[in-house]
Amino acid sequence: MDIIETIKEQIANNTVLLYMKGSPNAPQCGFSARAAQVLMACGEKFAYVDILQNPEIRANLPKYANWPTFPQLWVAGELVGGSDIMTEMFEKGELQTLVKDAVSKASA
Repeated sequence: MDIIETIKEQIANNTVLLYMKGSPNAPQCGFSARAAQVLMACGEKFAYVDILQNPEIRANLPKYANWPTFPQLWVAGELVGGSDIMTEMFEKGELQTLVKDAVSKASA
């Protein structure tokens, strides 16, 4: 299967998806650690893809997303952004709302 198709499927099949270095419990960079922390603090389950274990995704997702860096948070099929945007939105209470609304719509 084409890697772009794989990426599209991952995004379509997971309401809240974090592409990161490492895993939420064992992040491999500071930005991924912060992204996972604020996402966990939103209190909803989320999926993640460890791009270090998936070099093809690491190589192709920035082109697909038009976003050069990791981590990348996708909610309801839309790219939200990286850890700086996530942290800023979390501090304003926007990330929690976005995540909770997306999850409740998906499970409805």
